[in-house]
Amino acid sequence: MSSDLKPEPSAATQLTLAGMRLGIRRVAVLMPGIVVFSVAFGAAASAKGLSLFEAVLMSALVYAGVSQLVAMELWRPEWSWGAIAGLAVVTATVNARMVLQGASLQPWFVRHPRLVNAAHLFFFTDANWLIGTRYHGEGGRDLGVLIGAGLMLWLVWVAATVPGYLLGALVSDPRQYGIDLVMPIFFAAMIVPLWRGKRAALPWIIAGVVALITVRLVDGYAFIIIGALSGAVAGAFLDDPA
Repeated sequence: MSSDLKPEPSAATQLTLAGMRLGIRRVAVLMPGIVVFSVAFGAAASAKGLSLFEAVLMSALVYAGVSQLVAMELWRPEWSWGAIAGLAVVTATVNARMVLQGASLQPWFVRHPRLVNAAHLFFFTDANWLIGTRYHGEGGRDLGVLIGAGLMLWLVWVAATVPGYLLGALVSDPRQYGIDLVMPIFFAAMIVPLWRGKRAALPWIIAGVVALITVRLVDGYAFIIIGALSGAVAGAFLDDPA
């Protein structure tokens, strides 16, 4: 178990290559789903008329996963300022959860230099947030786990965009192959060890219920941020000050 880099909770914050290797190992299970989703993005970008260079550049610089697929759904041959603003609002809504996720880990990486934090936050995703949260909960303090997982995901995402673009619409809909279930299953498996009892589960339940209600009542992707904020507010009120 020593190879899992689980120091005592009082251990100093650190950043090591060993931690990066651990992050890579822990995120490896998610790679098949990431590849298929990236291929789907590449195919969608090709169908929308983007060049291969533009598609790869978008994956490398935007690196927003689901938001890139959402952007392709809203993509149009001609743009107005209103259309650009609409696309920005939608993708910002989808990605707003990252604000809360980053804030939840802030006590961990706050001691690192701003340049280090800026670099690892660029590679910050749902997957390495969950891996980092579980690792931190186990007593780990090596920021390399977050960076290693995020960097590997980024490399695979960018690389898989190329065959997706070249293959066109062959895998344009991940749901056709059930690949859309990879992320929910991965999250469920990783969240289980974070169980803190029935009281701590209540914010999760509230967030889920509110998100489900919102998706029925409001078009678009508002359910993501409304559900997340509902869970965060519930957690704040239920948190034991002791």
